Amino acid sequence: MSNGTSSAHTDTFARDRLPPAETWPDLKLDDPAFRLPGRLNCAAWLLDEAIGRGYGDRPVLRTYAETWTYRDLLDRANRIARVLTEDLGLQPGNRVLIRSANNPMFVACWLAIAKAGGIVVATMPLLRAGELSAILDAAEVSHALCDQRLVGELTEAVHNGSPCQVQATFDGSGEPGAGGTLETMMVGKPGTFETVDTAADDVVLIAFTSGTTGRPKGTMHFHRDIVFSTEAVTRSVLDVSSDDVFIGSPPLAFTFGLGGLVLFPMHVGASTVMLERPIPAQLLEAITAFRATVCWTAPTAYRAMLDTMGDEGVPDLRLCVSSGEALPRPTAEAWTAATGIDLINALGSTEMLHMFIASAGTGAPSGALGKPILGYEAMIVDADMRSTPTGTVGRLAVRGPTGCRYLNDPRQSEYVRDGWNLTGDACWVDEQGVFWFRSRADDLIVSAGYNIAGPEVEDALLAHEAVAECAVIGTPDAERGNVVHAFIRLRNGWARSDETARRLQDHVKSSIAPYKYPRRISFVDTLPKTETGKIQRFKLRDAPYAPAIP
Repeated sequence: MSNGTSSAHTDTFARDRLPPAETWPDLKLDDPAFRLPGRLNCAAWLLDEAIGRGYGDRPVLRTYAETWTYRDLLDRANRIARVLTEDLGLQPGNRVLIRSANNPMFVACWLAIAKAGGIVVATMPLLRAGELSAILDAAEVSHALCDQRLVGELTEAVHNGSPCQVQATFDGSGEPGAGGTLETMMVGKPGTFETVDTAADDVVLIAFTSGTTGRPKGTMHFHRDIVFSTEAVTRSVLDVSSDDVFIGSPPLAFTFGLGGLVLFPMHVGASTVMLERPIPAQLLEAITAFRATVCWTAPTAYRAMLDTMGDEGVPDLRLCVSSGEALPRPTAEAWTAATGIDLINALGSTEMLHMFIASAGTGAPSGALGKPILGYEAMIVDADMRSTPTGTVGRLAVRGPTGCRYLNDPRQSEYVRDGWNLTGDACWVDEQGVFWFRSRADDLIVSAGYNIAGPEVEDALLAHEAVAECAVIGTPDAERGNVVHAFIRLRNGWARSDETARRLQDHVKSSIAPYKYPRRISFVDTLPKTETGKIQRFKLRDAPYAPAIP
């Protein structure tokens, strides 16, 4: 516990399931920015202190329908915190799921849970019941706040036996008395709330990420981690002020989106445009409509926006951050040529909370990752954790003020070795100390900024009666970086046709999140295997094994 302080959590679930202290990474807390008091609530640090700095009447969350000020957001967050504690029985340390697209109510709910001493478990709106069940069970979620448009899959997950029994819905407007049960309960609640006096090392967020097995890994982050990451990025990567307008596509359920669209702008008193369906065409339109100055999205979106950008370009934009997948040099160069803005390449992970390497201010060549940001250090190591020579590809090892703490998961010892976080990235470093990305070190497929576990897609395909066996890999794609490519041996009686491929794709979309479906399908007679029967996926990657049906 930090500075000898005690936890505010009466529900000790999270603290009891932290990995053993000896398996944690070494934490670099020697920078003055990372010396914090033992008692800290990150929601009060973000929101209440913003009011104290005079930002109360400044806009914080913008949509086409409305604009919330910092004072509006504080009022809603406090009302929701009262509903959680006074009406729904929330105890400090309880886990609360949020299911919503990017909108102001998502942000208000996140901050309310933190202020009430709860632990946020944010989820993607595209997740299906089975995927939600896995998260609900792993985190033993007790409460859920759900956009009423997305309640169906959550209801099914709960009916399947998941532990969450307390739910409230909202309609997204955040107005007391509006369409959802949460807004109804907010009526009559005062807009004040005594924020729970949490310890700096009380868990505030369990963020889930998929690994190569498809089994979700919960990454546990403290209140202090929110502050550490926010300070590191805003002080060393982003030259921003309260006049900036942030915009982007990453879901707030991803820590990339949480940081770029909530934490970092709020820390400087800026505002953010909330887009529920930020496809590239709508993102480009909104950048112009809201005169956005800072953009966060994946390389695929920057490529797509170039295709539809008019001669007027994006005159108000001045900072553009690219993350979520490898940034191809042609994309970076084309964006700079069209807009005059150099893309900030950034690398981070859910385990580390946010970015730890970025190109901003480093003089790194186009396409390079850059250098470690404030408070972090990195090196390239071999299989024995020995530093590799300059120019040699190896495993990326990182440490800083944040680090991996998995929720009750033996994979902690795989991610953390000798005090370093092994991010799963294969990289190399040049003579100037600039880091370059080569590939993922595992079988995770990164497509248009989404992390997709191949085995999870295989499981979905194998549940269809047409599929005898299959293997899933990622194959290169000019628009999405990589796409999910399924190699399938059909059962007798099924035709190798476009119709069969479409039926299998639709089946996957109905079983797991739709973005995970195989965009390419190859029907094969056999799959390459070892003598023990294991599929040799590297042979599928190294050669055109069979023609694909896009």
